[in-house]
Amino acid sequence: MEEMLSDTETDTRGHPLVLGSRVKGTPVFDRAGERLGHIDDLSIEKVGGRVIYAIMSFGGFLGIGEKFHPVPWPLLEYDVVKNGYVVPLDRSILNAAPSYDAAELRELGGADHRSYGSAIYDYYGRYGASPYW
Repeated sequence: MEEMLSDTETDTRGHPLVLGSRVKGTPVFDRAGERLGHIDDLSIEKVGGRVIYAIMSFGGFLGIGEKFHPVPWPLLEYDVVKNGYVVPLDRSILNAAPSYDAAELRELGGADHRSYGSAIYDYYGRYGASPYW
């Protein structure tokens, strides 16, 4: 019988699937190993089921002034050793990226999702991200 892992344990056996609840709170690092923030949420395409954005959170203090950065999912690579995701971006690149407060973030998947997406992919396109549509 396969051993069950607790919520705090990391499965390093190479399982290709992960529960969304386990992704939330996962740290995000740059390639140099600096912790940039964490994943606050995921934006998932309703019909196709693809993860489109990792909603990254950093900045602010105790939730005040916090901005959310939708980072195209293909830019994140999971690193088993770091127990987190690595992006080919540094803090200054993320600071300049499109970001939204909590109210604006709710509109990310709404009727104007392509206008939000255009702004996001116009920015991240230079780092290899291409629109999902």
